[in-house]
Amino acid sequence: MMARLIGRFVRERGRPLTILTATSGDTGSAVASAFHGVEGVRVIVLFPVREVSDRQRKQMTTLRGNIRTVAVDGKFDDCQALVKRAFADPALRHLPLSSANSINIGRLLPQSVYYFYAASRLAEPGEPIVFAVPSGNFGDMMGAVFAGQMGLPIKRLVVPVNGNDAFPRFLATGAYAKIEPSRNCLSNAMNVGHPSNLARLVAVYGGQMDETGVIHRAPDLAAMRRDLFSTPVSDEQTRATIAQAWREHQLLLEPHGAVGWRGFLDYVATEPLNGAPAVVLETAHPAKFPEEIEKLLGFAPATPPALAALDLLTEDYDRMAVDDAAFREYLIERHTAA
Repeated sequence: MMARLIGRFVRERGRPLTILTATSGDTGSAVASAFHGVEGVRVIVLFPVREVSDRQRKQMTTLRGNIRTVAVDGKFDDCQALVKRAFADPALRHLPLSSANSINIGRLLPQSVYYFYAASRLAEPGEPIVFAVPSGNFGDMMGAVFAGQMGLPIKRLVVPVNGNDAFPRFLATGAYAKIEPSRNCLSNAMNVGHPSNLARLVAVYGGQMDETGVIHRAPDLAAMRRDLFSTPVSDEQTRATIAQAWREHQLLLEPHGAVGWRGFLDYVATEPLNGAPAVVLETAHPAKFPEEIEKLLGFAPATPPALAALDLLTEDYDRMAVDDAAFREYLIERHTAA
């Protein structure tokens, strides 16, 4: 939706646009696919070279045309910082730049629709519902928060994270300390030491957090604790949950969905549903992580044709250190070449 809207605005204004996006694994391929072939829009996707799966990478690096990917020798937080600093760089002010991951509110607003739709399938009108959203950069869960602000009756929003546990510790203690560097976990798309959308969440609850994670005005922690439940899920728990879900329910999860399922089970162990409907979000296809699934369950998940086709395509991407000056020159060079 956002890609088509931006494409329309670009056509109307007659001025090309460059989209900068940092990804921890899944968002980049979604953005690249959505904007592929959209006239007047160039896309540059930065990803941490050692922290994405082969298929996650190939979903980005096998596209051509208006899509370019850059493998960064660092963490996702480094990629995100490069993008944010580029937006604020006076030397790049002449470039028409925007973003398409959850830095951009245009990515979050359509996601709020998913929660209304899910509730319409499962709950009675006005009936409170529980959502469990595995979270890294907190974009998806902010879609749920916005849905709640718009009037969707959410009984509780469960926000499980992996070993990057800055948020549950903040919720428990009221003190925020980002994870630096971020921890490399099995659920790699959630390897975020400082979620950029946390500032938005803090603002919803009356607080103010700056880009670096410093809280200048405390949010209403009592209200946050009433509405939100967050717990960290280790890699060992993630693997055990994948095995348990398959053994007990024939439910095939991948690592991110397993974090969501484990967090949901932790929640109901402390606060029974009492008949309330609940939705647990799964955010990726198990075929993106075939080695891990086969190791745990003894079989490889069936591969959708679109993913299988990636193995026949040639990859093409650039490589870069975490260097603002080098990224600045790269953007200027790409803009001039275009």
